[in-house]
Amino acid sequence: MILTKAQYDEIAQCLVSVPPTRQSLRKLKQRFPSQSQATLLSIFSQEYQKHIKRTHAKHHTSEAIESYYQRYLNGVGKNGAAPVLLELANEVDYAPSLMARIILERFLQEHKETPPSKSVINSMLRDPSQIPDGVLANQVYQCIVNDCCYGPLVDCIKHAIGYEHEVLLRDLLLEKNLSFLDEDQLRAKGYDKTPDFILQVPVGLDRV
Repeated sequence: MILTKAQYDEIAQCLVSVPPTRQSLRKLKQRFPSQSQATLLSIFSQEYQKHIKRTHAKHHTSEAIESYYQRYLNGVGKNGAAPVLLELANEVDYAPSLMARIILERFLQEHKETPPSKSVINSMLRDPSQIPDGVLANQVYQCIVNDCCYGPLVDCIKHAIGYEHEVLLRDLLLEKNLSFLDEDQLRAKGYDKTPDFILQVPVGLDRV
């Protein structure tokens, strides 16, 4: 189904008032049943990333970080099993995975003698069981699995989809008996930029 500009704008406008969670995506599908899940997710992700880029700075001021951290501590102090971090992210309209990163970094700064490295933070976000606090680990996990735009789970899905399409493209090139070089071959030849495939012989395409 062809998506018109008016339909895109209607979907984008609907996204203004919903958080970037999988539950919101399901509601969006109910609102626009004629659109595919992939189409809605693509629009959802694109529009939300625009929003995050516009508002990123305000969430990373020292005042904002301290406010979020204290609210997190107060929340889990009352009920550690409640989705405190996820609800906080939704309330301030920030991606759950990015909120989890803010709180995790602040927690580690308080409990570690040296500032945590980016690689350590990324590793803990990919595997929250590494976080040395069970309550925070659970809170981070909830944010990761409920975020459909950011975070290690989304990155993994994107990578898998990209690889799937790369395999499909390779099969198509082989089926058409076209000569090509893949990424590994290009890298071995010293190319600094390596697209998935480069045709060794140009081909002409008939316009339909």
